[in-house]
Amino acid sequence: MTNTGSAYHGLTWDHPRGHDALAACAGDLVHWDVQPLEGFESHPIDELCARYDLVVLDHPHLGEALRTGCLRPLDDLFTSAELARWDAGSIGPTMRSYAMDGRQWALPLDAATQVAATRTDLVGAPPADWDEVRALARRAPVALSLAGPHAFLTFASVAVALGEEPAAGPDELVGDDTGLAVLDLMADLDATAPPGTRTLNPIGLLELMSGTDGLAHCPLVYGYVTYADRLTFSDAPTARSGGRPGSTLGGTGIALSARCAPSPELLAHVRWLMSPEAQDDFLPRHSGQPSARSAWASPGTVAADFYRRTAATCEQAWVRPRHAGYIGFQTAASAVVRAALAGETGHRHALARMRALYRASRIPEERES
Repeated sequence: MTNTGSAYHGLTWDHPRGHDALAACAGDLVHWDVQPLEGFESHPIDELCARYDLVVLDHPHLGEALRTGCLRPLDDLFTSAELARWDAGSIGPTMRSYAMDGRQWALPLDAATQVAATRTDLVGAPPADWDEVRALARRAPVALSLAGPHAFLTFASVAVALGEEPAAGPDELVGDDTGLAVLDLMADLDATAPPGTRTLNPIGLLELMSGTDGLAHCPLVYGYVTYADRLTFSDAPTARSGGRPGSTLGGTGIALSARCAPSPELLAHVRWLMSPEAQDDFLPRHSGQPSARSAWASPGTVAADFYRRTAATCEQAWVRPRHAGYIGFQTAASAVVRAALAGETGHRHALARMRALYRASRIPEERES
């Protein structure tokens, strides 16, 4: 794909949250294509950057992008004062998640993390901690998010709630006590999950919950403001009262590919996307989920309850590893988690296998250093 006329070509993900606001403000400057959520989560970033000028990406793709040299560093295009202002104004670690090796590679267009989604008309107030989630699962349909990479992301988030961030060092994924406790908890909940929920991505789970009575609660699912009129979103569960809500940061960043030759007009457009006008007003009015803390705190923001009820989780979300082998590890580790939950492998064996996969994902990085 090559530029036609003065238009730039961008790629985002196929959901109103990922597309509508970008398309509404693009004019003739940027033509936006879309890819499915699964492509956004796993498609090789260098292949996308070879075809597009702007790419909406997830922060774990940075290691792969830096290894292949497919992104343009943004500190060459924006001032340090601008970058510092956006960093200070972004909720949680959203801006920092796109910084690596001392440079900024994307700007946080959208903020999201795993939170709880509940049909309060069916079950009442959302459970606040994991013991309450367990109790709810004995009387109502509760499901974990396990499809694609989300099985490992759920594992990681529960570990965070239990007090241990995964991958704190290069050799160790998570300790025995934490890892086994997480798998035991997940297995308890998965054993009573409604049939068919294990294969649904976050959008599928939220569609099921909002459109039927077949699912009443998902304790960890990426929050989508577009469902806030039908579901109650709240902070991710803690392990105990006053503890940290365990959650894995998601959201999206907007990056410029190495092939892009940005015009002053394009850079002005990107600046505008990070402005208070866009973040606090335009994006929320066009199905977007802004990254600016001011939008999450503003009582005037569309679906203000969604932001108010989940901001604490977003502020404390865990940032995934970003080395070049991480995406492949995330996929393989999720398969191991699903096998453990299905009883196909013991929990100790599953934990050992995930550790081996994590170590193997780091070996190419170590050889290059």
